[in-house]
Amino acid sequence: MSPRKESFAPVVRPDTRLLVLGSLPGEKSLAAGQYYAHPRNLFWKLMEQVIDSELVALPYRQRLDALLAHGVGLWDAVRSATRKGSLDADIRDAQAADLPSLAATLPDLRAVAFNGRASEKVARPQFAQLNLALVALPSSSPAHAAMTFEEKARHWTKLRQFLS
Repeated sequence: MSPRKESFAPVVRPDTRLLVLGSLPGEKSLAAGQYYAHPRNLFWKLMEQVIDSELVALPYRQRLDALLAHGVGLWDAVRSATRKGSLDADIRDAQAADLPSLAATLPDLRAVAFNGRASEKVARPQFAQLNLALVALPSSSPAHAAMTFEEKARHWTKLRQFLS
């Protein structure tokens, strides 16, 4: 049986305007204790496009601080699950994160973005009764190679509208 894996704590401040939700951290992220730690995951490069500020070259804590300063928060749709490896398709026995409770602590929240289909599938139903923009994005994962970086960036940069 695959080990149970836990998501990280949310990275938010009360002035968070955009919440970006992944599914569940992959093996490299769990080992590093950092969101999007796999070197081929495009998340940090895509977010550079969104906030128009350098992230990739910064130490991890400074990356998080930069996102927060721009009104962007991070969390995962899955609080815990069993999974062998890092693929979302292998997530089993998922327990969803309590997203409405987190949203209730964020009075400036305007939008929730789903980093990939697995995140959207788990999280979208939890926001059905909330008046928030819900944005489906192509996954930043290296496993989602059907789109080029430029194609993904065209979708991701639409998030800018929620930060001004």
